[in-house]
Amino acid sequence: MKRYRRIFTIVIDSLGIGSMDDSEEYGDINVNTFKHIWDTQNGLNIPNLRKLGLGNLCDITNDEVMGYALKLKEASVGKDTMTGHWEMMGLKVTTPFKTFTENGFPKELIKELEKRFGRKIVGNKSASGTEILQEYGEHEIKTGDVIVYTSADSVLQICGHEEKMGLKNLYKYCEIAREVTMKPEWKVGRIIARPYIGNNKFEFKRTSNRHDYALKPYGKTILDSLKENKFDVIAIGKINDIFDGKGITEYCTSISSEQGMEQTIEMLDKDFHGLCFVNLVDFDALWGHRRNPEGYGQELEKFDKLLGRLIEKLNEDDLLLITADHGNDPTYIGTDHTREMVPLLIYSPYITGNGLLETGDTFANIGATILDNFGLDKLDNCIGQSILDKLK
Repeated sequence: MKRYRRIFTIVIDSLGIGSMDDSEEYGDINVNTFKHIWDTQNGLNIPNLRKLGLGNLCDITNDEVMGYALKLKEASVGKDTMTGHWEMMGLKVTTPFKTFTENGFPKELIKELEKRFGRKIVGNKSASGTEILQEYGEHEIKTGDVIVYTSADSVLQICGHEEKMGLKNLYKYCEIAREVTMKPEWKVGRIIARPYIGNNKFEFKRTSNRHDYALKPYGKTILDSLKENKFDVIAIGKINDIFDGKGITEYCTSISSEQGMEQTIEMLDKDFHGLCFVNLVDFDALWGHRRNPEGYGQELEKFDKLLGRLIEKLNEDDLLLITADHGNDPTYIGTDHTREMVPLLIYSPYITGNGLLETGDTFANIGATILDNFGLDKLDNCIGQSILDKLK
C-alpha cells in the first residue's frame, strides 16, 4: 500500500452530485448541482475533471478515467459549510447549527447587540452581500448604524466600511457577537466580518479583510491528530476559519477561488510532509446562492484549466483528492444549499489503476484515508473508513 508524502485535498465548495435518500426531508427534491449546470449549459469544457471521473459519476459522460472516483453521502444532519468540512475530518454533527433565513434574528438578540455595540442595527434579514450593501451601505456611512444580516448558512454577518467604521471596530463588534451568540438558542456556526470600501452604492466593493469567527469543533479532528504528530497542515482559503485554527500549522486566505488554486499550485514547490487543505468558495458564494448556473459553469471551466497545471506538477508521492462540502443547485428554488452527495476524485502519478469505487456512507472517509496514509491510529470520537488500500 503506497504511502504519500503530501496530500492535497481541494473542496469545490457546493459541487453536489445528486440527491441523498433523505434530501426531501430538507426540502430538496431531485437536486443535482453538477448535472443541472451541465444540462443548462449544454455541456462544459472541463477535460481534466472528466479525466478524473466527474462526468462518469453523474452518468453524463463515459470517459476513460485516470485514478478513481466515487460518491460520498453525508452522515451528519444539515447541509452547511461547517458540517460538511467537520465531517470530512471525522466529526459527525448530530445537532444542526442555527439558521435564521426566514425572519432574520430574534428581536432579543438584536437588542442585546445594539446595547453592546452602542449603535443601532439595520438590515437583519437574509440577503447577499452585494444586495445588503446596495440597500444599506450609504445609510451606514451617513448614520453610523451597523449592518447585520444572514444567509442560508448558519451565519451572522456584519458589514463595516473600512474607513468610516474601521477594521478595528468591525472586528470588535464581531467578537462581541460571537460571545453573545454562544447562547444555545442563538448559536450560529460563524460570525463573519464583511468590510467594504467605496463612497456610494455604485462603488461599494467588499475587501479581502474578511474574517470569520467560527465555533471550535466539538471534538478532536483528523487535523488535530496530524498536527500533534508533527505533520504539516496547510490551510488555504477559509479552512482556517472553519476550524477556528485548530489543527492548522500554516494558513493563507484567498480573495477568489482562482487565487486559491494559484496558492495551491505554489504549494507544490514547497517541501512539506502532510496535508494541504483547500476551500474554493466562489462556486458557492458567487454562483450557487445567486442561482446562476452560467456563472457556476464558467467558474468550473476556469478551475479546470488551473487543475491541469496542478496535475502536471504532482510528484509520484503526492495524492490529490477533490471533493465538495454540500450542494447548491443553481437551478433549484430559493437560495439555500441543497442536501446532496459529493464527489471524491482521487489521483496520483503513482496510481496505475482506475475506475469508479463503491459509494461511501460518510464524507469522513476522506479524513480516515488521510490518517491511514500517515500511519496514525483512528480516533475514538471520529467516524469514517479509509479507502487507501483500494488505490492501486
